[in-house]
Amino acid sequence: MNDKAHILVIDDEKNYLLVLQTLLEDEGYTVTAISDPETALAFLNDSEVDVVVTDMKMPRVSGEDVLKAVKREWPHVPVLIMTAFGTIESAVDVMKYGAFDYITKPFSNDELLLSIHNAVELSQAHQQYRLLQQAMEKRYGMHQIVGSSRAIRDVLAMVDRAAPSRSTVLISGESGTGKELVARAIHFASPRKDKPFVSVNCMALNPGVLESELFGHEKGSFTGAVALRRGRFEQASGGTLFLDEIAELSPDLQVKLLRVLQERKIERVGGSEEIDVDIRIVAASNKNLADLVERGQFRDDLYYRLNVVQIPLPPLRERREDIPLLVAHFVEKVTAENGMLPKNFSANALNYLTGYEWPGNIRQLENVVESSMVLAPGPVIGVDDLPAEIRDEESQFKSAVDLLPVRLDLADTLEKIEAAVIRRALVRADMIQVKAAELLGISKSLLQYKLKKYAITGH
Repeated sequence: MNDKAHILVIDDEKNYLLVLQTLLEDEGYTVTAISDPETALAFLNDSEVDVVVTDMKMPRVSGEDVLKAVKREWPHVPVLIMTAFGTIESAVDVMKYGAFDYITKPFSNDELLLSIHNAVELSQAHQQYRLLQQAMEKRYGMHQIVGSSRAIRDVLAMVDRAAPSRSTVLISGESGTGKELVARAIHFASPRKDKPFVSVNCMALNPGVLESELFGHEKGSFTGAVALRRGRFEQASGGTLFLDEIAELSPDLQVKLLRVLQERKIERVGGSEEIDVDIRIVAASNKNLADLVERGQFRDDLYYRLNVVQIPLPPLRERREDIPLLVAHFVEKVTAENGMLPKNFSANALNYLTGYEWPGNIRQLENVVESSMVLAPGPVIGVDDLPAEIRDEESQFKSAVDLLPVRLDLADTLEKIEAAVIRRALVRADMIQVKAAELLGISKSLLQYKLKKYAITGH
């Protein structure tokens, strides 16, 4: 029992009010005792209360009226009803409207204290859950998607428009671009934010295990199924189910997922009962599902069911102007999580980070920032403190070439290589165009033309 729990007691009989106040204060509770229910409801507007204890029969406003008002305005506050006119019918009525308990006068002190103790525990559990939800919203809300580039602003706009609906969302993008972060942002900006967000990586489990993980199983349905288990669909009831790496689903599971999307019903493995599921599905893939459909590797009907709202995430190399903001964000995060003194990246080190191709995208950038902060001996992180693949010219060039598509159009490929070489020259020239032009052996005007052609930002 928390001795700081605040109990509001409402009873028009002042003798009972005094008895209750004394009894509860002796137990260590903070008690506010009010004889007029209208005054008590006004008090609730301005005060934090853990539990309400109210008499049933009062003039003008009854205990049932108080209960309905509390459940409407403060639904997580438990209400205990007391009356000297207890009947089964009235008990059923108040419990139907959400009363935590029903106690008849004269009451046993032990019975009342036990009921209040249980109500306080429930109320404080609700408070802890709300605090956890607020922390999750702060951690995974849209404001945690860092960036000011046009590309990321477009993503945020789509998240904002998609979140209020229950439409299925398909997030596409390379590994490390933040697909789960976007999925969580959709959830926490939606009306489902107070319900579970459940995540499943479809590539992490073999098909047999994944089926049980998603749909659950009945006791005895297979060797090792010693008890009934509810799957992720049921666990996400009322909330959002995030299916990452959706392209890895086996053909059988694709059929079963299609049925869920069509009918909003599931069957557990080994079961025959249809179970309704109220969930929103957000799926993600680092592969092009349309290409997989063409090759017969992914069901076209499932693809169209998933691809209701599509949110494509740009790779980091297409939003380079966000890299300094992301670096600052990760510096703050690493500093807080490791209890370190803050460190700063030098301007030249930031230039190197901005010029790199980032095959691993944001996840790779976060790892590089953390590694550099841990290993750099001083408060300023310079070029020499960066990992070899960032500062080495040959590694940088290889990372650019590795990102080229498997099917190569020569002219397009040469343009991509030229753009990578120009970015590298700008980095080596501290982003000064005249110096970069000299390194490349071209005129400044030609460099400026190339910068505009490839949408490369330079000072």
